[in-house]
Amino acid sequence: MEPQCEGRAHNEGNPFPEALLSVVVPCYNEADSLPFFADEFARVVGEMRKRHNLSFELVLVDDGSSDATLDVIKELAKRDEGFSVSWISFSRNFGKEAALYAGLKRARGFYVATMDADMQDPPSLLPLMYELLVEKDCDNVAARRDSRKGEPPIRSFFSRLFYRLMHKMSKVDIPDGARDFRLMKRPMVNAVLSMGERNRFSKGVFGWVGFKTEWLSYDNAERVAGKTKWSFLSLLAYSIEGMVAFSTVPLSIASVAGVVMFVLAVLWGVYIVVKTLLFGDPVAGWPSLACAILFVGGIQLLCLGIMGQYLAKVYLEVKDRPLYVVREVSDEQGLR
Repeated sequence: MEPQCEGRAHNEGNPFPEALLSVVVPCYNEADSLPFFADEFARVVGEMRKRHNLSFELVLVDDGSSDATLDVIKELAKRDEGFSVSWISFSRNFGKEAALYAGLKRARGFYVATMDADMQDPPSLLPLMYELLVEKDCDNVAARRDSRKGEPPIRSFFSRLFYRLMHKMSKVDIPDGARDFRLMKRPMVNAVLSMGERNRFSKGVFGWVGFKTEWLSYDNAERVAGKTKWSFLSLLAYSIEGMVAFSTVPLSIASVAGVVMFVLAVLWGVYIVVKTLLFGDPVAGWPSLACAILFVGGIQLLCLGIMGQYLAKVYLEVKDRPLYVVREVSDEQGLR
């Protein structure tokens, strides 16, 4: 099959049945987790089909996995569990954000959920999320963790710090513990798809498009199998991506730092002149001067780095490359 380049357009004009609920699951090296997820999802689907007379579609996106994830996905697609399975396989690892976007494009339901395959987003919450979405005056139900039990303390500290900074730096609503696990109505899905930017930060995108959100809290759940793909450095890079994508405060900080350093330089210059005239001591203070030069140089490099981050984002957007490249895709499945 020839590789396909996917970009900004979304499924305009396609029918979105209100009795169909699509679940989008990005997968990167989740061969061990997927069987557990599929069994639990099948159980939840059976429960919801009886109570709400819904049809279900599972959209699995293989994000260039290096293990047997795609083989497991293909086996799941052959099973008859009361829901249809469609899948997309990328030519390489393009990242979770691209996988979510690709899955949302392929989803055909009026109701669309996004969640992880490692069971940290419990499928058992889907019935409650659907009931809240139908009964309350809201456009999506989003999950957030009440606690970070089982998470390394350092990681928890920096995660909380990130959410506090985002709350102060951006107008986008991203509560502490927010997950990508949410159930949306089609108008919100279409709004998310209309944002075809390449530097994506889904939590920020969900908040930026607005719509009424009902938050659902739950206890932290650990991975059912395998190891997390998010190292501390990758999480740090992802955090910087989110800050740069949804706030210009870092640029303001660079400007303020420049003004502060200018004022300090003027005051220091006045101090040196006065000291020399009164005490005749123009030579002393070279060690402190060297420290000052290093400090000012560090501030300058920091400001250049901040501006470089924004310039790099503009550069990548202007190149207009596709968000991802599809290597292989399933045939359209009939609804079940």
